Amino acid sequence: MRQMQKLGIVIATGLLVAGCKVNEGDPQPEPTATDGPRSIFQEEPQENTALPPATLPPLEMTLSFADGTPEMTEAVRAELATIVDSPQVEAGGPIILRGHSDSAGSDEENLEASRERAQAVRDFLVEAGIPEARIRVIAFGEQNPVEPNALPDGSPNEEGRAANRRVDLTVQTGESGKREQTLIETLSSPAARATPAASATTSPKPRKTPAQ
Repeated sequence: MRQMQKLGIVIATGLLVAGCKVNEGDPQPEPTATDGPRSIFQEEPQENTALPPATLPPLEMTLSFADGTPEMTEAVRAELATIVDSPQVEAGGPIILRGHSDSAGSDEENLEASRERAQAVRDFLVEAGIPEARIRVIAFGEQNPVEPNALPDGSPNEEGRAANRRVDLTVQTGESGKREQTLIETLSSPAARATPAASATTSPKPRKTPAQ
């Protein structure tokens, strides 16, 4: 009986050794790119997520009408051509044109002169392909001078008056909403114009020396 057990053990041992020899001869699998040591802190690969582009700042420019007419000079046209090709205009936001004048004429004359200058800029932009619905014209007249209209002795300040004859252009972007509107801008909005209160403007003042 013991001899049979020993014979069985010898046979089993022989088979095990033979199997090991066969496995040693088998071809080894080729290593893959994922084989090799990996850090336990390595994170799984993630898809690239592009950050949203920064909000464009509003484009603001002052266009001179120093000669007192609504006619645009070649320099103003060149500035407007640059504006038309700007990323702010391409973004599609509203365009605000604020017309200004000096204080030489009456309130009505100055208001009309400032409006004509802003409308001239609007017409240029529309001809350049910008929808008119994007453009808003606001006439301020003499209300917002950037230079004194008169010298300390009371005589006309011609250089200052020339600087005040202008159009301030703003192309609004996402950053533009932080600016608080002036009273005249609020009154000239489409909603305000639909109400009787919109007709309340500044009271007329005594007529000044005639000029543009």
